[in-house]
Amino acid sequence: MNDRLQFLKGVKPFHLLGDDVLLGVIDLLQEVSYSKDAVIYHQEATKLKGVDLIVEGEYESFFYDSAQNKRVLEHHGPGYCYGGVSMLLNRKKSLRTVIAKKGTVVYHLPKKDFRALAKANENFLHYFTHEFALRMLNEEFAHFVKRPTSFEENYIATDQLYSRRIESLEYRELVTCASTTPIYTAARIMADHKTSCIFVKNEVGQIVGYITDITLRDNVVAAQEDVRGQVKEIMDNPIVSIKKEAYMHEAILLMFRTKTRYLLIEENGQYVGMISRSKLLSEQAQSPFMFIQSVKLARSGNELRSKWKQVPEIVMQLLLRGAKPEIINQVITTVADTIAQKVIEEVIAICGPAPAKFVFMVLGSEGRKEQTLKTDQDNAIIYEDKANEQRELVREYFLRFAEMVSERLDYIGFSYCTGGYMAKNPKWTHSLSHWKRNYHGWMQEILPETAIKFSTFFDCRYIYGEASIMQELVSYLDEELQKPMPRLFFHMAKNALQYEPPLTFFNNIRTFTVGSQQVFDIKKAMTPIVDLVRVYALKNRIFKTNTGERIEALAEAGVFTEKQCQELMQSYYYLMGLRLRKQASQIMHDKIEPDNYLDLNSLTKIEQVTLKEIFKTISDFQLGIKVQFTNNLFG
Repeated sequence: MNDRLQFLKGVKPFHLLGDDVLLGVIDLLQEVSYSKDAVIYHQEATKLKGVDLIVEGEYESFFYDSAQNKRVLEHHGPGYCYGGVSMLLNRKKSLRTVIAKKGTVVYHLPKKDFRALAKANENFLHYFTHEFALRMLNEEFAHFVKRPTSFEENYIATDQLYSRRIESLEYRELVTCASTTPIYTAARIMADHKTSCIFVKNEVGQIVGYITDITLRDNVVAAQEDVRGQVKEIMDNPIVSIKKEAYMHEAILLMFRTKTRYLLIEENGQYVGMISRSKLLSEQAQSPFMFIQSVKLARSGNELRSKWKQVPEIVMQLLLRGAKPEIINQVITTVADTIAQKVIEEVIAICGPAPAKFVFMVLGSEGRKEQTLKTDQDNAIIYEDKANEQRELVREYFLRFAEMVSERLDYIGFSYCTGGYMAKNPKWTHSLSHWKRNYHGWMQEILPETAIKFSTFFDCRYIYGEASIMQELVSYLDEELQKPMPRLFFHMAKNALQYEPPLTFFNNIRTFTVGSQQVFDIKKAMTPIVDLVRVYALKNRIFKTNTGERIEALAEAGVFTEKQCQELMQSYYYLMGLRLRKQASQIMHDKIEPDNYLDLNSLTKIEQVTLKEIFKTISDFQLGIKVQFTNNLFG
């Protein structure tokens, strides 16, 4: 009894308690012995049943980072109390991983008794809060304590976001007027119906535009238009609609992409109602889409830079909530597009209006809407053809414009492309006719490198400018691809066969050494799927840019069977999920630049088996493309 009493008096913070209290505590203690290297607690996983007072031996405590390296390593000997901070301040979950050394003996005090002591003795409680505050001054310790899960409530409101359909929401009936309706009458109808949007119909009853409160402000009041004029003179468009079976996240992303605040709801080819962006966002007040809205409202480069740095937090939470990788890709891409659009608008405000119609297009993974957290700039500019005397002035404007856009994007976090595929490179800012000659040359030349270049620029979409310019380019490509081009497809197929799935002869995953880890490059493991799907899409003149959308379109066209479609989709997005998880973890947990190397030891046995099956699937598809496009089964 006396031995235990003396021991307790030597343990902080128990020395703060009186002898009478300590005598009561002695009867509550349970003696526990641990063998060498026994793992007592797992960080953020083990729920503590009480606190441990070390009598003999040693506890080793630390944080594991995503590569299973021990961080903030500490050793605790006799007289140390472990678990108080976790019990009081971390939902009873162990903050750190704890391993016992040989011959460790502890006295265990059950949680109900420990919490009773903390509740009855303010100084006792204050000791743990003070200890925690001091530890949080250590930047590395604080980094691991502020884990991604602490951001959970900030951005994710409910799992329903990814399973709830538009038809489950209460959408409003359409309020309409004829295109010849006087402006003041339309405003009066809006007031009567208490709506901020009225849709405009033409003479045959088709919806051709809409008027909102903002329309009346910008196009009527600010422009000093006669309110007796007809609504067709001041209405906005285009009309954007979505099927009522669509998911909420699809509707929100569509609104951000098209910059519309109102969607028409479609059922069996008919418009049955409308829904506003504010209604959708109010359903998900803390969702990632509110974050996208905050990006749209950002006013400076510093604010945009800060927003981009927050994206890994959102990605991690989407992953933890089981969101599909294709949805996460869309969220990342939408944020990146929104940032680029704001930068473009800012530069136009500085440089003045563009002297010609143009499109700013993105290439590569962003062009495919498959951005990850390791991303750089891949972009280009196409502008309309101008008379000879204007060409140099137009070109000078766009090159200066591209330089400023690229500098700002680099500052925000989108680094320069090491390969030079950027609009600031004079090679990739040209007139529409010049771009047509580019594509024609790439398709006609028989050099492998031109096929690779064509592949890069086939994965393109515009994020700003005149849609008609992009449509004309796609129409041109559609015509050209109807001509025989066996050499083009031969080299594109060879390019798709360049990267082999990392499987050894004995069906093990082939790795290489980086530091102390055995890794494989997950980006290169995914590349064959991107490349082979692109070849089939080009061959069948499918101009969707997203790999998943291409796979589905090829299945609809009968090029892939339903089974092949499912195998490719599941393989590609499984790899994408692993890649996103690794990158988000590196940025948030390890505070390092993300890469595409995946350590086999960080994967479960099930994940490793799944990867092997995926790599076999990719090999089978590569065999098919080898036979069809290169006529060479063995070369």
